[in-house]
Amino acid sequence: MSQSSLPRFNDTAQAFQHLSNAELRRAVALFSLIGKPWLVQVGSAMANLALALRIPLGWAVRPTVYAHFCGGESIDDSEETVAKLAAHNVRTILDYSAEGQTDEADLDATCSEVLATIHAADGDARHAFAVFKVSGLSSNALLEKVGKALAGRAALSQDDEAAWERVQRRVRTLCEATAAAGGRILIDAEESWIQDAIDALAEDMMSDYNREQVVVYTTAQMYRHDRLAYLRDMAERAEEGGYACGVKLVRGAYMEKERERAEKQGHPSPIQPDKASTDRDFDAAVAWVLDRLERVHLVAGSHNEASNLRLCELMAERGLDPGDARVAFAQLLGMSDPITFNLAAHGYNVAKYVPYGPIREAIPYLIRRAQENTSVAGQTSRELDLLKREQSRRNSA
Repeated sequence: MSQSSLPRFNDTAQAFQHLSNAELRRAVALFSLIGKPWLVQVGSAMANLALALRIPLGWAVRPTVYAHFCGGESIDDSEETVAKLAAHNVRTILDYSAEGQTDEADLDATCSEVLATIHAADGDARHAFAVFKVSGLSSNALLEKVGKALAGRAALSQDDEAAWERVQRRVRTLCEATAAAGGRILIDAEESWIQDAIDALAEDMMSDYNREQVVVYTTAQMYRHDRLAYLRDMAERAEEGGYACGVKLVRGAYMEKERERAEKQGHPSPIQPDKASTDRDFDAAVAWVLDRLERVHLVAGSHNEASNLRLCELMAERGLDPGDARVAFAQLLGMSDPITFNLAAHGYNVAKYVPYGPIREAIPYLIRRAQENTSVAGQTSRELDLLKREQSRRNSA
């Protein structure tokens, strides 16, 4: 593949053709606000206060930030977004955005909702993967206890054992349903202090369901300095066990929280010393997986233009077709459209995470999105620049 046939992420006509003029104006306004850290901080505090006081927020949130970053309040509500993405060869990953539940009935309800996304995707090629967070199916306190028990630092009580059995049953229900539907499912990564339990679950599910085809994908956050080694060790265990791996590679989403907790508890930080180290390990992991596609399938969950372009180049160097089913790209709805839609136009397998759920339950997700965008100011300003450039192009057309 020649350099000229690789995607150009500054092609704004291609990147934003799915947005009406009104939607484009809304995107410019939102990214202008997100680019102001003090405003995000104040807005996040006010949203959290409103949640605590049960103040209705839908009137302000629904037509603005919610409409831009979420598909709707339900799977049916998200259909318009799914169809719009599919019209531009972008597939969907329905992501139920409720989080932070601890009651067993609520955890069962989350499992049922994720199961509904699996059934919605069954036989519908517009959907790329199902996805869930294990913390949606378990309390974080239990995941932390299980991680310590796996490391031999603690023992589980009888009640903990019973609760962990229920968590495993929920996870198995989702993976089994995905396998039966001929689909694929992503297990998202979370904070380091609960990740050991999640890793153990993910590897157990891969061992059971990735024998004939890759159904279950785990996630590695490369802002952790130990993940490149973990990736290699995990693949080695899979090869010895006779099954294949699926892995989604991301930079990570909990950096500030991780550093603060490590400092407070007097532990070494699990986070890379700087962004350059994270970038290095992310790109090294991508190259490592590409050389082992017979045994490890890849989802590149990156909003970084350089990393996405590098993956395209590496695929070309290895003679891989852009549409090779073993490699996929993924970004979040409402973010990095220049990457998503230009990849899709060049035949790559690309999908958008489409969060959905009741507005009140989605607000913690939306706050995190705003804070993450603020923490990567260069990317936010780049996206805003491209949005404004598309506005100018349309105005002068």
